[in-house]
Amino acid sequence: MKLTPEMIKQLEKDLSKAKSYEDLMGKNGAIKKLIKSTLENMLDEELSEHLGYDKHSPEGRNSGNNRNGKTHKSIKTDEGMIDLEIPRDRNSSFDPVIVKKYEKTLGPIEDKIISMYAKGMTTREIQSHVEEIYGLEVTSSTISRITDSIISHAKEW
Repeated sequence: MKLTPEMIKQLEKDLSKAKSYEDLMGKNGAIKKLIKSTLENMLDEELSEHLGYDKHSPEGRNSGNNRNGKTHKSIKTDEGMIDLEIPRDRNSSFDPVIVKKYEKTLGPIEDKIISMYAKGMTTREIQSHVEEIYGLEVTSSTISRITDSIISHAKEW
């Protein structure tokens, strides 16, 4: 996906106003806005690919499956929580790849959990560490599922 001139202007505007770490990485910081905008544009492009026509294209009229608004979803990233608007289609057949259905995290947090487990940390220690460092509340059962999945892949290998 290309950065549009509007996105670049908005980023420049946000970065020029930034005077602290909070201005860049905070709840409404420039970096989070860029990530949000980029993800939402990628999701829109995924839906266009799925439907076979671009947004507002006359090809979509009477096609049997059209855009049908957006749903709200909050995801955890390395930069904290980001609220996204996920596009949907009338037939509910759109299954996004960038931000998968039912997933609440995005990014390499799973890789970091696996790395900590490989270094000998217990699931409770990992849970405490993730909450302390990243501010994410991850249950020990979630950590167990992540580590169990990698163990089964390692055994197959």
